[in-house]
Amino acid sequence: MAEHKDVDDVTGIETTGHSWDGIKELNTPLPRWWLIIFYATIAWAIVYWVLMPAWPGLPGGTWTKGLRGESDRINIVTEMASLDAARSQNAQSLLGKPLEAIEADPDLFQFALASGESAFGDNCATCHGAGGRGNVGFPRLADDIWIWGGTLEDIQYTIRHGIRNDQDTDARYSQMPAFGRDGLLTDAELNDVTAHVLQLSGAEHDAASATRGATLFEINCASCHGLDGKGDRTQGAPNLTDADWLYGSTPEVIKASIYRGPYGVMPPWSERLDEATITALSVYVHSLGGGERSAG
Repeated sequence: MAEHKDVDDVTGIETTGHSWDGIKELNTPLPRWWLIIFYATIAWAIVYWVLMPAWPGLPGGTWTKGLRGESDRINIVTEMASLDAARSQNAQSLLGKPLEAIEADPDLFQFALASGESAFGDNCATCHGAGGRGNVGFPRLADDIWIWGGTLEDIQYTIRHGIRNDQDTDARYSQMPAFGRDGLLTDAELNDVTAHVLQLSGAEHDAASATRGATLFEINCASCHGLDGKGDRTQGAPNLTDADWLYGSTPEVIKASIYRGPYGVMPPWSERLDEATITALSVYVHSLGGGERSAG
């Protein structure tokens, strides 16, 4: 005797026989095209398992190797070796060349910029910010203001040896005294020198206080920053007459800097970067905000 099959009155499709609160479940078959794709993916997975590395976690920390013996790790090592070999010739071409010679070769110049940008992002952006925009206590490199000099040679030296570090005896070095902390100036005198520094930069200031501060500035500060406050690159003494401030331009911040004597440190990158990378990095930094040309 044939089994009676329940058919939905509305759609004319057989039901599975399941019903919930009067709602019947239709026994609708899957589309044929969907089934073909589904079975094809199963077949492809089996082929992939046979040909390619697929199953991790086997005893001994290994995995199924696959008949093709593919390895992404080996492929990456091979590709990186090929890339290094391709870059090597350009990298070596940078060594010992002046900026003008690098710029005269468009391909070499573009290589230096690309390589330098990559090195900057990996090693320098943490302090100096993306694109050299700077941070509090870390100079902005995307401008034409240079504390130690902005020629390619100056930048290379700074990157190679660093600033005020203990690792390189050739590091650039300068130290501003802590005029307040060490009792060299009283609090009132600190206020007067602060007012004079504000006057030098054209900022709002107390005129009488600035006048008193001018004498104190000449005695205590002019030997590094100059009588006119324009600074001295040979000593790493910043120009105080412009609108560029390393720590901030408010009276409170300026006074705090005079009080404690800033002491920024930059590591020597010659211990981590090769000369070709340092040259490329120097070219990139030089290009950020208006690097200077060598004399002559």
